[in-house]
Amino acid sequence: MCDIFDAAPKDDMGSMEHPMFSLSTRPDRRILSYEHNGTRIEVTPSVKGLATIHDKDILIYCISQLMAALNAGRAISRQVTLRAHDLLVATNRETSGDAYRRLREAFERLAGTRITTNMETGGQEVTTGFGLIETWQITRKARGGRMASVTVVLSEWLYRAVLSKSVLTLSRDYFRLRKPLERRIYELARKHCGKQPAWRASVDTLLKKSGSASPRRVFRAMLREMIAANHLPDYHLSEEPGDMIRVTPRSAVVEAERPHLSPDALDEARRLVPGADVHALAAEWEHYWRSSGRPVLRSADRTFLGFVRRRVEGA
Repeated sequence: MCDIFDAAPKDDMGSMEHPMFSLSTRPDRRILSYEHNGTRIEVTPSVKGLATIHDKDILIYCISQLMAALNAGRAISRQVTLRAHDLLVATNRETSGDAYRRLREAFERLAGTRITTNMETGGQEVTTGFGLIETWQITRKARGGRMASVTVVLSEWLYRAVLSKSVLTLSRDYFRLRKPLERRIYELARKHCGKQPAWRASVDTLLKKSGSASPRRVFRAMLREMIAANHLPDYHLSEEPGDMIRVTPRSAVVEAERPHLSPDALDEARRLVPGADVHALAAEWEHYWRSSGRPVLRSADRTFLGFVRRRVEGA
């Protein structure tokens, strides 16, 4: 049951690195073929069209809930039951009747889109074919005919990624990005740049890895619009000579400078806040520490647990 409040958004690294979702806002019935450094992917649509990058919100929500449950020491399975309203709110969507209709269409595209790939997940490379979700079922409806809860069976491929923790945390502002290409470029930046000082990629490489169907000149123009707008979460884009794009984290703090929390401290946080995503709490505390000027910590564990206790007392 997807019932963990405020679980940190998480995405699987495989689909972040390689294009598996359509960036089109209209029904896309193309067969997508992609090959890069030995990884081959073919994406085949149903009559409803390819699953879109906005449909992917459902998978991100399910992954986030599964990882939060794992971190809380709970048993998980490929079958998850979610409240439709919670999903819409968590992914920054309206909760109107039309939003529920669009959500059902997203489930249909996810189940109908077929992936054939030799991509590695969980330390295994197996050429396989699968749907992005195996099955879905509206289990009950609220008054007025709106879906209240949905049961989803995730693909074995995606579930294996969760079990092996081949996932990355996304900014919550990811769901505020409305343009499909902005979401895709953010995914690539998060996967390849992370907390490194910088990551550079050619326009041609970004075009290929994004899965965009736009001509090269149009794609470059869209990148320049993104650079000018400068509202990508966590990352700043800039153009460099040689048709290169440079990606840099907005925060000057790199991974090596993060305060270290022991497993015992995380276990104690789980005891203090049962069912919470302790890694999300740690990220929130770290943000507070940074915004406070990164004061010297005599004990990161004690400071973090004090922060958690104040959160509990103020709840």
